[in-house]
Amino acid sequence: MTIRPIAPPAVAVPAPAVAHFPDFLPRNDLNNSIILDEPAYQPALRRHLGAERTTVVISEAPVGWRLTRRRAGLRVPDLLIAFDVDRASIIRQRGYSIAEHGKPPDFALEIASESTAHTDETQQLLDYANFGVPEYWLFDPEGGRFYRAHLAGYRLVGGVYYPIVIHRVDADRHWGHSDALNLDLCWEHGQLRWYDPVAGRYLRTYDDAEDDRAAAEAERDLERSARLAAEAGLRQLQDEINRLRNG
Repeated sequence: MTIRPIAPPAVAVPAPAVAHFPDFLPRNDLNNSIILDEPAYQPALRRHLGAERTTVVISEAPVGWRLTRRRAGLRVPDLLIAFDVDRASIIRQRGYSIAEHGKPPDFALEIASESTAHTDETQQLLDYANFGVPEYWLFDPEGGRFYRAHLAGYRLVGGVYYPIVIHRVDADRHWGHSDALNLDLCWEHGQLRWYDPVAGRYLRTYDDAEDDRAAAEAERDLERSARLAAEAGLRQLQDEINRLRNG
């Protein structure tokens, strides 16, 4: 009798860990939530800019020259936008490697907070210029309480940032044009808004979309009520005609 050796039980081999950027604690204020998240500007910008597989619109993703587990040399913009990149790779690695994508992000935005305002206006201005980010923007919902201005933008020319012209409509409205996005960034009553000068309208917020949906639903309800009332009137008229005919 031949004795067959018993194969050892299969041992599951763990999948290799995916290398990613170090985790950063979330901000300790509500500005990002109020200014970016509640209006749902990230999906609005993604839909407007198009090419969702190669366009990334993301909040608080580390940016650096290359993938590293060290925090030194990284910046974490409140909003990052980049075109013609591998969006899936950025999400998988939880950060943006300039070396891997062969280009810096196209746009970075910081929202003022008491703890980061000075760094945003000084060291980060130098760092983003060193990274080669074409546009860097600063938005202060408090109207210049933390930054030196309500709204500021910088465009990279020859490795140096130069201020973008900010137009002051009145005390409550300021705006500047982003060449990188072909959109106007607007400071309006402490809120960030995005205006499309080609279409001549603002990007829709979540509330705008819900208002549109509710208005369309109310209009459909009115049309349905009017149609049912008309049909009921016709039936009543036909019943009256039949009654007169049958005398």
